[in-house]
Amino acid sequence: MDDDHWPSPPGCKSIINQEELGLPDIILLNKPFRVLSQFSDRDNDPPRLTLANLLSAPEFRVAGRLDYDSEGLTLLTDDGKLQQQIANPKFKVWKTYWVQVEGAPKQQAIEQLTSGVVLNDGLTKPAKVRAIDPPDLWERSPSVRFRAHIPDAWLEISIQEGRNRQIRRMTAAVNLPTLRLVRIAIGDWEIGNLQPGEYVKHSIGRKR
Repeated sequence: MDDDHWPSPPGCKSIINQEELGLPDIILLNKPFRVLSQFSDRDNDPPRLTLANLLSAPEFRVAGRLDYDSEGLTLLTDDGKLQQQIANPKFKVWKTYWVQVEGAPKQQAIEQLTSGVVLNDGLTKPAKVRAIDPPDLWERSPSVRFRAHIPDAWLEISIQEGRNRQIRRMTAAVNLPTLRLVRIAIGDWEIGNLQPGEYVKHSIGRKR
């Protein structure tokens, strides 16, 4: 498969590792804000932006979706078994997020998030949570709206589950509404220097 099979639409950039040989079987994409983690949007008129606006990869499927209003690392693969190993919580793959929250997190809130919080679909499993300095990220468009006189802070949260809007519901449960959510890693795959809309293709060396 040559690179011409993977056109980059205007405004997007493909970063190709020229040393990789053979058919690529995984794509690492930095999904921009307000883009669906799927290739079509038949339920809305006009349709929202989808992955089809970023790349052409008809035989690939998303391994672990990311919310429309979240950003960051999204994996796509043409291998159904690998897709399940990444996306299915039973395989316990850690997914790591940088989360900007409204408010000043206290140690008690961090401990609650770490040990588990009760959501409407049950208690969350233990997570890894720590306060971090504001990360060096790309500008989001539109930018985050802040409320005057209310502080904000950043947390790094890693989970092994994949419930609907789980991180946002977890922080809300400890009175720290999420303002911005960026996934930076899935297992050993990291977003690195990919900018919004950029993607890189890799062969991970498995026999077919």
